[in-house]
Amino acid sequence: MPWNPEIYNKFKDIRFKPFVDLMELIKPIDSGKAIDLGCGTGEQSIFLAEKFKQIDFLGVDSSVEMLAKSKEYVTDNLHFEQSTNEGIANSDKKWDLIFSNAALQWSDNHEELFSKLINLLNSGGQFAVQMPVQNENRLNQILHQLVSEEPFKSYLKDWKRDSPVLSMDEYAQILFDGELEDIQIMTKVYPIIAQDHDALFDFISGSALIPYMELLQEDQKKLFVTEYKKRIAENFPKLPAIYAFKRIFLYGIKA
Repeated sequence: MPWNPEIYNKFKDIRFKPFVDLMELIKPIDSGKAIDLGCGTGEQSIFLAEKFKQIDFLGVDSSVEMLAKSKEYVTDNLHFEQSTNEGIANSDKKWDLIFSNAALQWSDNHEELFSKLINLLNSGGQFAVQMPVQNENRLNQILHQLVSEEPFKSYLKDWKRDSPVLSMDEYAQILFDGELEDIQIMTKVYPIIAQDHDALFDFISGSALIPYMELLQEDQKKLFVTEYKKRIAENFPKLPAIYAFKRIFLYGIKA
C-alpha cells in the first residue's frame, strides 16, 4: 500500500492529539524494551523515546515510503525497521511496552492478532493502542456504501475492505483473557472542523481511500472521486462542517 507521507501529514496536528492522549496512559517505566507498531515516519515515535529515555524503542512500519523519512528521528534509544504487525505478533520477542497509534485498524482478525500481541508482553508490561472506530465514522460509511454500488462494485471486482475494529465489549474480553489488569477502554470523539468539502475528502484520501484508488484505472478514479465528493457534500450540507471522528483507546498492564 503506497502511503503518501505529505498527504497523511497534512492533518498531522489533528492526528497528533490522540497520540498524546494515548501516550498519557502509559505509566512510568524504569527500563526495558518497547515497540511502536505502525510508527509511520517516526515523527511521533520520537516523543515516546524522549519521554521514556530509559526505554529502548523500536518503531516498525510496513510502508517503505513512510520509513524513508524515519532516519532523521533515530536516536540512542530509538531505531526503526520494516515489518508488518502480523510479523511482530508471530515472533517470540518480548516487550515491556507495546504501543500503537492509529495503525492496527489496517490489520485483520483482531481477536487473534491482539491475543498474540498481548502474549508478547513481559509481566508488568503495558499495552496501549488507539484506532479509528471506522464503522461509526461518517466518511468511512459513505465510502463503504459507494464501493458497494455499481459501477464501482464491478471496477473493484466486488472487493471492499470491511473494518476489523471490534466492539468495546469484545476488546474487553480479549484484554481480560490476556491477563491484563488496570484495563481501560474508551471511545473519544475528535471533532474535525472543515471549511469546505475538499478538506473532508483530503482527510480520508490519506488513509482509508488508498487501497481503493490503487485498484482503479485512471478514468475510474476520476469518476470515483467526483461521486465521493458529491456524497460528502450531501452528507455535510452545512459549512463549516463538523466531522465527529471517533477513536477507541485500549490499555492494560500484564499481570
